[in-house]
Amino acid sequence: MLLFTLLLAGTSCAEETQAQPNIVMVFIDDMGWSDFSCFGNQDAKTPNIDRMAEEGIAFEQFYVNSPVCSPSRVAILTGNYPDRWRISSFLAYRSSNKARGMANWLDPKAPMLSRSLKEAGYATGHFGKWHIGGQRDVTDAPAITEYGFDESLTNFEGIGAKLLPLTETPEGKIGKIWKDAERLGGPVTWMQRSEITGGFVDASIKFIEKAQQQNKPFYINVWPDDVHSPFWPLVKNWGDGSKRAKFLGVLKGMDSQLGKLFTYIKQNQGLRDNTLVLICSDNGPEPGAGQAAHFRGFKWQLYEGGIRSPLIVWGPGLVKKSKIGKRNSESIFSAIDLVPSLVRLAGANKPAGSMYDGEDLLDTLLGENESSRKNPIFFARPVGFKKMPMPGFEGELPDLAVRRGCWKLLCDYDGSNRQLYDLSVDPSESKNLVGSEPEVAKELAEKVVDWHRSITN
Repeated sequence: MLLFTLLLAGTSCAEETQAQPNIVMVFIDDMGWSDFSCFGNQDAKTPNIDRMAEEGIAFEQFYVNSPVCSPSRVAILTGNYPDRWRISSFLAYRSSNKARGMANWLDPKAPMLSRSLKEAGYATGHFGKWHIGGQRDVTDAPAITEYGFDESLTNFEGIGAKLLPLTETPEGKIGKIWKDAERLGGPVTWMQRSEITGGFVDASIKFIEKAQQQNKPFYINVWPDDVHSPFWPLVKNWGDGSKRAKFLGVLKGMDSQLGKLFTYIKQNQGLRDNTLVLICSDNGPEPGAGQAAHFRGFKWQLYEGGIRSPLIVWGPGLVKKSKIGKRNSESIFSAIDLVPSLVRLAGANKPAGSMYDGEDLLDTLLGENESSRKNPIFFARPVGFKKMPMPGFEGELPDLAVRRGCWKLLCDYDGSNRQLYDLSVDPSESKNLVGSEPEVAKELAEKVVDWHRSITN
């Protein structure tokens, strides 16, 4: 096994040579900031994920880089803002992608975390939702394995082996959805939608076992379909059959199925002290399903509820001991920062000639300090969705947003229609301070407009 020196200032490990850490990225679909019970959910418990927080660090000011799935996934894989790769909204049919000025799939030349780690000796696997190439009538996208993954198992939005969903009603009626996805590669296994997360977990465990037999470190994505609609929990978890009840049933089922993976890692002596697990969501919740506590907004929106995600980092042998079980409410960073951070953790290199928009915040992830990004975090609205009628919101959505320190500014592409909030005292974005802080608003509007022009031209 390749070795590396874990260079972490202030830790007892600073001068020790250790085996390269294993990395597990759990990226949940359409889950709100407060949907884990450890983040405030009072309607359903997520005990397996809660234990990961109790044994790790929970971050409260972590952001994903888009309020919708495909661009958010590009960001967490590449360390780049997704607009650089012409993926600015969810990928769909060719005609829809073209009308929105989007690519049909992520360019395989993007600086993939998976490829960097594979070149550093890692076994790399992707198990779960993909949705960055190969969906609807886009049948000629690159296979997932062309992005630096040794193995993959996906759903109906990716090329390659897949699990496809059966459905069951309380009356016992069995159905199939996404049948056309069989043409996007195989082998195809049909299984109950309520159990598919478990299918991805089982495939992940088999992959881990193989990596251990080969004496290789591993990096795996475990990206559930859950908790995205349509909601098909176990029949016993339908509750009153309402949207919220079925969502909670799916959430509880997901937690239980992920628990098998977490327990496997914890009980394996060769994994527990040398594995880092990261758990977060790709964007905010669907209205009427998940929740984002006191934050304004939902999926699709650049308000906090659409882009702020819970983040749990677990790694008993890697995280600073005094920070285990703690919450970090200070550090402000985003999904693009995970890539350069994990590249350093693995002793890997970024691809030659590439650049990251993300910053190396490994010391923050491991609890060595509470540093934030030095540069602002920029956001762009999913292209083509200026109007999204949602509870508590009327009118048109802002096109751009920027977070710098305590300040959050939203505006349109030309810098007009500004909204400025001090999130340190107004995390619900309820009091627009443009009138009292015009210089701050002007400066941030200019920065975010310049940023957007630089990555789209």
